[in-house]
Amino acid sequence: MRQSDKVIITCAVTGGVHTPTMSPHLPITPDQIADQSIAAAEAGAAILHLHARDPATGKPSQNPDTFMAFLPRIKQSTDAVINVTTGGGLGMPLEDRLAPAHRTQPELVSLNMGTMNFGIFHLANRYTEWQHDWEQPYLAQTDDLIYPNTFRMIDRIISEVGDAYGTRFEFECYDVGHLYTLAHFVREGRLKPPYFIQFILGVMGGIGADPDHLTHLRQTADKLFGDDYLMSCIAVGKHQMPMLTMSAVMGGNVRVGLEDSLYIDRGRLAVSNAEQVTRIREIIERLGMSIATPAEARAMLDLKGGDAVGF
Repeated sequence: MRQSDKVIITCAVTGGVHTPTMSPHLPITPDQIADQSIAAAEAGAAILHLHARDPATGKPSQNPDTFMAFLPRIKQSTDAVINVTTGGGLGMPLEDRLAPAHRTQPELVSLNMGTMNFGIFHLANRYTEWQHDWEQPYLAQTDDLIYPNTFRMIDRIISEVGDAYGTRFEFECYDVGHLYTLAHFVREGRLKPPYFIQFILGVMGGIGADPDHLTHLRQTADKLFGDDYLMSCIAVGKHQMPMLTMSAVMGGNVRVGLEDSLYIDRGRLAVSNAEQVTRIREIIERLGMSIATPAEARAMLDLKGGDAVGF
């Protein structure tokens, strides 16, 4: 793993999993997404990982016009790296998922390294009343829904986004096999280092949020990629802060945000993304480490720069 004395904090501001009923603090409208993104950057996030939502209902949306309603404002107000999702929301076709990247040509996009079960159906029975009709069926469908990213689809994303725009990737690895898929594309010469690998723990259908699993993911990546990659970690729900602390101790980077957990403490909803950024920053700094600035993150990840994007 490529070592650094700086820790990159990514903040995933809204995502495509949680629904409006679950928290009044989940940003929905472009103004809310922009406000929370700017505050997260001011709190110390060097990278902002962004999804969009229908402003009226909060349903995940890959409408490029919606992204363009908040991306320019964020860029004008912060120097943070913008990471645009290619995952979108569950059940979306690839053409829709890629539309925002084609419109915005960002520095960084997410790239899920495999087809997988993505189970959030257990959340469908947690509430008796819903703000919007779409929420409960959206969650419930995932007991019989596959998130697809085949080898051909991954290759297409690399070609249409990476090769076309000079955009680099945050490789989202939900299990050990995803690392071997990434290694395949490296061997084929489709990708160049450094590889920004995001280990994701705790999603039903992926690897569990266990310290031994994070260690195994790190050891496997070391064997496959040597010093050519940077490690980061996502852990969902209650596992967020403990696993991210472990990642930082191991020399890795971290991702927080309301996409991954709606809480800041047990039983207490986070009031903003910035609250989670502040918490992990305090942990990192108390461990004697420093957080990376956006400029430092760009250098570490070899990004093209904020002046070379399409917004």
